[in-house]
Amino acid sequence: MREQLVFTFVGNDKPGLVEQLSTTVVDGGGNWEASHLAHMAGKFAGIVKVSADKGAIDALCSELQALEPLGFNITIERTTHVEGSPETYHRDLSILGNDRPGIVLEISKALAARQINIGEFSSHITSAPMAGIPLFEAMLDIAIPSDIALDELNDCLEEIANNLDLEINIENQ
Repeated sequence: MREQLVFTFVGNDKPGLVEQLSTTVVDGGGNWEASHLAHMAGKFAGIVKVSADKGAIDALCSELQALEPLGFNITIERTTHVEGSPETYHRDLSILGNDRPGIVLEISKALAARQINIGEFSSHITSAPMAGIPLFEAMLDIAIPSDIALDELNDCLEEIANNLDLEINIENQ
């Protein structure tokens, strides 16, 4: 029987980190199933889903934790596969506007108040063409409960967009 675990890691960015992690997973009897990895501010970080035979999972956890003295901060969580709720529908949410404190707070507060789950969230600061003003840009994958009307969510996000001078769009996936 296979078990799953999810581990997160952060380390100083340098060539070979993914090779080192994937070697550890394979040598520990695991299979790398899914991941999101990124370089940011001189660090390399990620979240990885791994599966292994039930008898190998403890050894795999130990092997991953043994990477910490090599410069990794690692957190491991055992998990079971859970399908998404069938009572939700997914949409892509995009945000663009002048950077300022509070954008993520206002959007996440509005989503949480409606029990909307964020499946993925990616953001960065870029420069506006010509003016060079810092722009905040984000893409979210959201799971909306079926009892939440898209029009009501659009109205709420439009109010936030007007207050913070943002462009916010919801699109089908």
